Order: sequence, then C-alpha cells, then structure tokens
Amino acid sequence: MPNSELMAIGAFAQRSGLTSSALRFYADSGLLPPADVDPATGYRSYGVHQLERAVTLRRLREIAMPLAGVAAVLGAGAEEAARLLDEHVARIEGDAAVARQRAAAIKVTLGGDAPGSLIAVLKGPVLAEAVEQVLTATATPTATATATATGPTHDPASAVLAGLHIEASDEAVALTATDRYRLSTRTLVPVRTGERTWAGTVDGADLRNAVADVRRSALVRVEAVPHGIWLRMSGREDRHCRVLPEEYPDHRSLLASLGEATTRATVAKGALLRALEEHPGDRPVLRLTDRGLRVQAPDDELSGIRLPAAVTGEGLRIRFEMTTLYAAVSTAIGPDVMLDLRGPLQPVTIRSADRGDLTTLTMPVTFDH
Repeated sequence: MPNSELMAIGAFAQRSGLTSSALRFYADSGLLPPADVDPATGYRSYGVHQLERAVTLRRLREIAMPLAGVAAVLGAGAEEAARLLDEHVARIEGDAAVARQRAAAIKVTLGGDAPGSLIAVLKGPVLAEAVEQVLTATATPTATATATATGPTHDPASAVLAGLHIEASDEAVALTATDRYRLSTRTLVPVRTGERTWAGTVDGADLRNAVADVRRSALVRVEAVPHGIWLRMSGREDRHCRVLPEEYPDHRSLLASLGEATTRATVAKGALLRALEEHPGDRPVLRLTDRGLRVQAPDDELSGIRLPAAVTGEGLRIRFEMTTLYAAVSTAIGPDVMLDLRGPLQPVTIRSADRGDLTTLTMPVTFDH
C-alpha cells in the first residue's frame, strides 16, 4: 500500500491500535487530524504515513502522559523528546512514592494507630550515608546477577535482591545488600537499641526516597510494624518503607565460609579510583607483587598504571568487571582501602584500612571471560 493511499478510519484504527472514538478525540484535540475529511459525509480517512505518529501517540497515552505532554513529545526532536519522557517517568515515580506513604499512613489509622516496636534509634546522617553505600550492591528490579567464576549471569528479577536487609540486635544494626555478584555490609552502633532483635528486608526504592529526609534529621527512630518499618523523625514527616516477604539469601554462611586471605594490599583509595578511570577497558586486571600494585589490561603483563601499595603474601593477577570493582572501591570509608584476596577466582574483601564497619565482597572474573 503506497504511503499516499488513504485508509478508512476503521482500518486505520485496527492498524494503529487506537479505537475509532479515540481517533476522533485526537483529531478534535489537534494531535492527529485525519488526512482527508469528506465534505458531504464528514467521513474521516487517514494516510499510511500517519501510522507512526498514531502508534507513538498510543504508547505515550499508555504511560499516562497528559495531552499537553504528548503534543510536546510529538513536536520535539529525539533528544528533547527523550528528556520529556524521563521527566514524565520521574513524576510518575514520585507520585507513586507519595501514594505509598499516604497509603501506609491510612493503614496505620485503620489499625488504630498502634505504635510500632522499636528497632533502634540511629543518627540520621550516619544512617543515610550507610543506606546509600550499601544499596550500591543491590540488583536492578529487572534482573539479578548470579556470581560465577566467569562473570555475572542474569536470571528473572527477584525483588528481595533490590532490598536492604536489616538485622538489629541489642548491640548493633547491620545493613546488607547483594546482587549475588557483590555483597556490601555495614554495621552501625545505635544511639538506643531496640526492644527485641529484628530482621527484615526493606524495599530499596522506599529507602532511597527517604534518604534526603533522614540525612537532615539528627536522630531517626526506626520502628517495626506489620509488613514494614517506620522512620520517625522530629520536625519531618515520618516515612514508611515496605518489608519484602521473600527470604533473603544466606549471606552469613557465605561470610563464614570465606577462607583466609593469601594476599593483602593496602592502597590509597583516590589513586586506585583514578587508575581505574584511566584504564581503557571494561575488565581491568590488578597485578599484586611485593613491589606494589599495577592496574593492567588483560593481555599486558608488563606495563599498566603502577600504584604505591603495601602488599603482603603471594603475588597475584586478578581480573574484575570495571563496574563491580569501581563501585566497591568508591564506597569504601576513609583515604585508604584494604584488599584481602584469596586467589584469582575467590571473593575479594574490600574495606577501609582503618575502619571495618563497611565491608564489600566482590567476585572476580576469569581471564577468558
């Protein structure tokens, strides 16, 4: 069918996925006027060249974009249209977060406004920093990575791997996140401990949305309620975060099964990050000897970026995914990081050289990956 050929409104509706009534509405609103209108009957016809615009219009409406936004996207270039779409999605996500908070407040009211049981009272800035650091190890909502010696493989989404696991005792609060390829954990000392031990996996998106308010609060009272926790802050709106029902991976067994480090290196965090940024590839190699540390390409054992480092134990060449290693190093606390290595295919422990309350495990990849 040539582009100049006209289609009856019914045929065009079928091909575009829009109903005839919707086409009349969009014609009257000026978004999709027909190519031809019979002056005698008022019957509307559309051209093949209008199909792409019609389909795009339908897809925009399917993501609840208002008519003004649809018109702006359809009239914009590709870059501007992408920006408008991102802004629209951000508004939807923000509205959803507000709706969840209000729904949580309504549930509490319906339940008689019973207070939750105290998990802990924590310093707001410290809690916010810890949440942001540990959540870098969570999986995306659409895929999860499974650690293997050859690199991450993806399986269907598991919501629990996008959450933050919290364990509270009478001495400390431990925050843990993992995507099965990287694991981060940080231990916080509470200002006040809870009434009992508590463990649960909290929705990561809810926590991210609450971080700004948490950071601006001197103290945050964390309370457990059915299916969630409350972050209660003086002078600010309390924030509710959902607790995920899925069972969290047995990370404690993983930590307990780690062997002794055979190589240990202490290196300046900033220097290592700069070397990774300058590395041309996406899978850098760390070469550790008694003379220091080099960041190299996989096929180059002689050159690379040399860094001063205190290295003890066995010499080692080990390879990582850039995104995994860089994130693990960048979240470390303090100016120096310590790497405990157990061989080229075993998890590497990365932590601050002088503060051990944030620890990250990172899996390497094989050289033939």
